[in-house]
Amino acid sequence: MTCAVILAGSVSMFSVSAEAEAEELRMLSGFPNNFIWTVEHAKKFVEKVQTATNGQISITMSGPDTVPTFEQFEPVQAGVFDLLFTHPAYHSGTTAIGLSIDAIAVDPRKRRETGVFDYIDRHYQGLGMKLIAAPSTGSKGFRYYMREPINPENSLNGLKIRGTVSYHPMIRALGGSPVNMPGGEVYSALQKGVVDGAAWALTGAKDFKWYEVAGYLAEPKFGQVGTMIFMNLDSWEALSDEAKNAISKAASELEVETLGTMDELAAAELTALQDLGMKMTEFSKKDSERFEELWANGVWEVAEEKSGAAAAELRALAKSHGMTN
Repeated sequence: MTCAVILAGSVSMFSVSAEAEAEELRMLSGFPNNFIWTVEHAKKFVEKVQTATNGQISITMSGPDTVPTFEQFEPVQAGVFDLLFTHPAYHSGTTAIGLSIDAIAVDPRKRRETGVFDYIDRHYQGLGMKLIAAPSTGSKGFRYYMREPINPENSLNGLKIRGTVSYHPMIRALGGSPVNMPGGEVYSALQKGVVDGAAWALTGAKDFKWYEVAGYLAEPKFGQVGTMIFMNLDSWEALSDEAKNAISKAASELEVETLGTMDELAAAELTALQDLGMKMTEFSKKDSERFEELWANGVWEVAEEKSGAAAAELRALAKSHGMTN
């Protein structure tokens, strides 16, 4: 009898009745199916949820070919889809609270323990969305990918640089003109000279094959990138407590596990891009020394301009825990 009890308890931490029906949820992704963030964040989340729920919950994914990247928030908000994997800058016209995560130190456990995660979650619940996970793309976030080497004396003066709204204050402070566009459109823009460079994360450029149209990787790296997984609030509330607990556990595990994985992948991508012919170029020491300040202040500027007191309150919370400037 003792063995039977142990065996029964070890089968799964997720208990469902024998007659419970499996549930299939629909997820929109802001990135292509084979893109590195989709693979390492969204797909691993899907796998974790399916395992944690003994297959009682499965998730099917659709990408930007189904709904364009910048138009995905509303269909999930309306319940047409259940889940959304995205970068929050892509819906900054609705709210800029999510994109502020890029100005907050990458420490998944501390973000949750200090209430930063919960603050963002409560804000989105007011919009009919539940924040499920905020996995980062590594301990460092971004660099500039350039068609031509940086002129240290000229910085980005006179150059058109791709960047979502989060980057705009920094690009302007360095003398450049920001151009807002999703990652999937950057190759063509670089190829045709519509932009002279692109601000982007440390992973993903290889998947987009930017090495074919951009010759240089700029130093220094700066900031951090936080992707997010949201769920339609009604879809979330319809789940059982067991399902909610299993999904939440899978989400927090994903945040911790992907941090180290993404750092390793970023290092491997840098080597691969150099092997493919890209060369290093550097901003001046004067510019480099103010990159982190320009980035964080720029992100908060956008967040506070668009979301006012809510962004200022989140900044004060993060600052009180030494997680931002």
